Amino acid sequence: MSHPILLYDGVCGLCNSLVQFVLRHDNDAVFRFAALQSALSARILTRHGANPTDLDTFYVVLNHDQNSEQLLARSDAVVYVLKQLGGFWQIAAYLMGVLPRVLRDWGYGIVARNRYRMFGRHDTCPVPSAETRARFIDL
Repeated sequence: MSHPILLYDGVCGLCNSLVQFVLRHDNDAVFRFAALQSALSARILTRHGANPTDLDTFYVVLNHDQNSEQLLARSDAVVYVLKQLGGFWQIAAYLMGVLPRVLRDWGYGIVARNRYRMFGRHDTCPVPSAETRARFIDL
Protein backbone atom coordinates (compact mmCIF):
# COMPACT_ATOMS: atom_id res chain seq x y z
CA MET A 1 0.00 0.00 0.00
CA SER A 2 1.36 3.40 -0.93
CA HIS A 3 1.38 6.34 1.46
CA PRO A 4 -1.39 8.93 1.05
CA ILE A 5 0.03 12.17 -0.36
CA LEU A 6 -1.16 15.56 0.86
CA LEU A 7 -1.08 18.20 -1.89
CA TYR A 8 -0.99 21.67 -0.35
CA ASP A 9 -0.31 25.29 -1.35
CA GLY A 10 3.38 25.60 -0.50
CA VAL A 11 3.31 29.36 0.05
CA CYS A 12 0.12 29.48 2.18
CA GLY A 13 0.64 30.03 5.90
CA LEU A 14 -2.48 28.02 6.79
CA CYS A 15 -1.49 25.13 4.52
CA ASN A 16 2.02 25.01 5.94
CA SER A 17 0.59 25.05 9.46
CA LEU A 18 -1.65 22.14 8.48
CA VAL A 19 1.37 20.20 7.20
CA GLN A 20 3.22 20.86 10.47
CA PHE A 21 0.12 19.73 12.41
CA VAL A 22 -0.01 16.46 10.46
CA LEU A 23 3.72 15.89 10.93
CA ARG A 24 3.29 16.30 14.72
CA HIS A 25 0.25 14.01 14.99
CA ASP A 26 1.02 11.37 12.35
CA ASN A 27 2.75 9.00 14.77
CA ASP A 28 3.05 6.21 12.19
CA ALA A 29 4.52 8.50 9.48
CA VAL A 30 1.75 7.49 7.08
CA PHE A 31 1.46 10.73 5.10
CA ARG A 32 3.74 12.14 2.41
CA PHE A 33 3.62 15.73 1.20
CA ALA A 34 3.92 17.62 -2.09
CA ALA A 35 3.35 21.29 -2.82
CA LEU A 36 0.65 22.13 -5.36
CA GLN A 37 3.32 24.14 -7.17
CA SER A 38 5.34 20.96 -7.92
CA ALA A 39 5.50 19.03 -11.17
CA LEU A 40 4.31 15.91 -9.32
CA SER A 41 1.13 17.68 -8.21
CA ALA A 42 0.52 19.00 -11.72
CA ARG A 43 0.74 15.47 -13.17
CA ILE A 44 -1.61 14.02 -10.54
CA LEU A 45 -4.19 16.82 -10.83
CA THR A 46 -4.15 16.74 -14.63
CA ARG A 47 -4.70 12.98 -14.55
CA HIS A 48 -7.85 13.56 -12.47
CA GLY A 49 -9.14 16.49 -14.53
CA ALA A 50 -8.38 19.07 -11.82
CA ASN A 51 -6.78 22.42 -12.60
CA PRO A 52 -3.13 22.34 -11.45
CA THR A 53 -3.00 26.14 -11.27
CA ASP A 54 -5.89 26.29 -8.77
CA LEU A 55 -4.14 26.67 -5.41
CA ASP A 56 -7.35 27.05 -3.36
CA THR A 57 -7.83 23.33 -2.81
CA PHE A 58 -6.20 20.88 -0.42
CA TYR A 59 -6.02 17.33 -1.80
CA VAL A 60 -5.18 13.84 -0.60
CA VAL A 61 -4.02 11.30 -3.17
CA LEU A 62 -4.74 7.68 -2.30
CA ASN A 63 -3.00 4.75 -4.02
CA HIS A 64 -0.66 7.01 -6.00
CA ASP A 65 0.29 5.67 -9.45
CA GLN A 66 -1.97 2.64 -9.14
CA ASN A 67 -5.11 1.76 -11.10
CA SER A 68 -7.15 2.49 -7.98
CA GLU A 69 -5.69 5.99 -7.49
CA GLN A 70 -8.19 8.41 -5.92
CA LEU A 71 -8.13 12.16 -5.39
CA LEU A 72 -9.96 13.57 -2.37
CA ALA A 73 -10.51 17.32 -2.38
CA ARG A 74 -11.46 20.09 0.02
CA SER A 75 -13.38 18.99 3.13
CA ASP A 76 -13.31 15.32 2.08
CA ALA A 77 -9.51 15.52 2.21
CA VAL A 78 -9.57 17.18 5.63
CA VAL A 79 -11.96 14.55 7.03
CA TYR A 80 -9.76 11.75 5.65
CA VAL A 81 -6.61 13.19 7.24
CA LEU A 82 -8.28 13.62 10.63
CA LYS A 83 -9.60 10.04 10.53
CA GLN A 84 -6.12 8.70 9.83
CA LEU A 85 -4.59 10.65 12.72
CA GLY A 86 -6.86 8.78 15.13
CA GLY A 87 -7.74 9.59 18.73
CA PHE A 88 -9.54 12.88 19.29
CA TRP A 89 -8.98 13.81 15.63
CA GLN A 90 -10.98 10.78 14.54
CA ILE A 91 -13.92 12.07 16.61
CA ALA A 92 -13.55 15.51 14.98
CA ALA A 93 -13.57 13.81 11.57
CA TYR A 94 -16.74 11.95 12.46
CA LEU A 95 -18.45 15.17 13.56
CA MET A 96 -17.38 16.93 10.36
CA GLY A 97 -18.41 13.93 8.31
CA VAL A 98 -22.02 14.02 9.49
CA LEU A 99 -22.43 17.45 7.89
CA PRO A 100 -23.46 17.38 4.22
CA ARG A 101 -20.48 17.84 1.88
CA VAL A 102 -22.06 20.95 0.35
CA LEU A 103 -22.09 22.60 3.78
CA ARG A 104 -18.55 21.44 4.64
CA ASP A 105 -17.22 22.67 1.29
CA TRP A 106 -19.03 25.99 1.67
CA GLY A 107 -17.18 26.60 4.96
CA TYR A 108 -13.96 25.34 3.39
CA GLY A 109 -14.41 27.82 0.53
CA ILE A 110 -14.78 30.78 2.88
CA VAL A 111 -11.48 29.90 4.59
CA ALA A 112 -9.74 29.13 1.28
CA ARG A 113 -10.67 32.51 -0.23
CA ASN A 114 -9.36 34.39 2.80
CA ARG A 115 -6.42 32.21 3.86
CA TYR A 116 -3.60 34.51 2.71
CA ARG A 117 -5.16 37.49 4.45
CA MET A 118 -5.90 35.55 7.64
CA PHE A 119 -2.80 33.31 7.87
CA GLY A 120 -0.17 34.97 5.69
CA ARG A 121 1.81 33.97 2.67
CA HIS A 122 5.43 32.90 2.19
CA ASP A 123 7.54 34.11 -0.74
CA THR A 124 8.68 30.52 -1.35
CA CYS A 125 7.78 27.09 -0.04
CA PRO A 126 9.38 26.63 3.40
CA VAL A 127 12.13 24.00 3.52
CA PRO A 128 11.26 21.00 5.72
CA SER A 129 13.48 20.05 8.63
CA ALA A 130 16.15 17.40 8.21
CA GLU A 131 14.00 14.99 10.29
CA THR A 132 10.96 15.31 8.00
CA ARG A 133 12.58 15.96 4.61
CA ALA A 134 12.18 12.34 3.45
CA ARG A 135 8.39 12.64 3.75
CA PHE A 136 8.29 15.45 1.14
CA ILE A 137 8.31 13.77 -2.23
CA ASP A 138 8.52 16.82 -4.50
CA LEU A 139 11.90 18.19 -3.41
